Formats: sequence, structure tokens, C-alpha cells
Amino acid sequence: MQKTITDDMDALFDVLPPHIKKPLVLQPDISELLEVVLDLGRPPEARFPKREIELDSREIEEADIDYVVARISAFGDDNRAGIERTLHRISAIRNRRGRVVGLTCRVGRAVFGTIKIIEDLVQSGKSVLLLGRPGVGKTTMLREVARVLADNANKRVIIVDTSNEIAGDGDIPHPAIGHARRMQVATPSLQHAVMIEAVENHMPEVIVIDEICT
Repeated sequence: MQKTITDDMDALFDVLPPHIKKPLVLQPDISELLEVVLDLGRPPEARFPKREIELDSREIEEADIDYVVARISAFGDDNRAGIERTLHRISAIRNRRGRVVGLTCRVGRAVFGTIKIIEDLVQSGKSVLLLGRPGVGKTTMLREVARVLADNANKRVIIVDTSNEIAGDGDIPHPAIGHARRMQVATPSLQHAVMIEAVENHMPEVIVIDEICT
């Protein structure tokens, strides 16, 4: 099975403070980077599938957190933000006063060719529920399902994007979803309302949704 991966890594590197970016890009397995963790008062870390490393001996300061926050989109009610036209996710940890004291900068990748083993099921028109622990690739597969159904099967596909996880941050969806359309959800509590709106207003043949929680 042929897979093509796009990850817009430079866009993620550009929101990191220079003293963190410099040692990060020199890592031999940088293409496998999972996430960068910045916690106030602790050294910055990079996490890979088989290892974790400190990127600098200097502890993260408020200025480092502010540097990143100033270069990404605004955090939603779910404490998630992103980088426009990419699939990267930045999640915040806040103190009791609401101040951001930690960031998890997770790499978002579009992997084309991931649904070959379930393509016949997806094309059948039946409802499909994907289950699995965080990080196994559920959203990556959903993204590819949306693209294949919209582009190859010529279906009217609407993505209800609860946290902009599927189609990326910003008002213009990431090209990984093909011709599927995306409806953003202002706050997770309105997820069901946007699903109803999608059905009533846009006549989808397929609705793709991430993180059903209510």
C-alpha cells in the first residue's frame, strides 16, 4: 500500500522560540516528531515514537510561552489552537487564573492511502465508527475517508470539525480533505447543533465528525 505523507513541519518550527527550534531541526529523526512540550519552569521536550529528549537545559519562561501563543490562532473553549492552513494542534494548560503555563505542540500529518483496507466498507454507505486510543491515527483516517468519498466517489461530504482537527486551522480547509466541505464548531457544546444544521442546510450524503462526545 503506497502512502504519501505531508506534514508542513516548517510552519510548526516557525512558531517556536529560536533556542528551541535550533536543536529540534537538527534531530536525525525529525520526520518522526510527534510533539513538542513546553511547560513553565521545565526544560522543553521533544517526543518521538521511541524516545524523548530535552531540547535545551534552560527552563521555559513566560516569554517562551507568549512567543508561541502570539504566533498561533486563538484558543477555543477546549483549549486548542492551531496554525492556519496546517493540521498541527497546539493545546494549552492553564493555571487557576487562566494563564497559559504549558503547551503541547502536536504535529498534524495528512497521510494519503491509509484507508485501502476499509475502503469497501466506507464506500458501502453504512455508518462507520472508529475507536482507538489517542495517537493511533483515527483523525488521519477520517480525513482520508472524507477526501476519498468526496473526490473518488463524488459524494456530497460535510465535515463537522469540532476542534479543526480534521481540516486544519483557519477558514480555508487543508487540501487533504479534497472537495469535502467543512463546517466549524464554535464550541464543543454546539457540536450536535452544527450536525443538525449541516443536514438541514447543505444536503450532505455523508457527514464526517471527530470526537463525538454527547
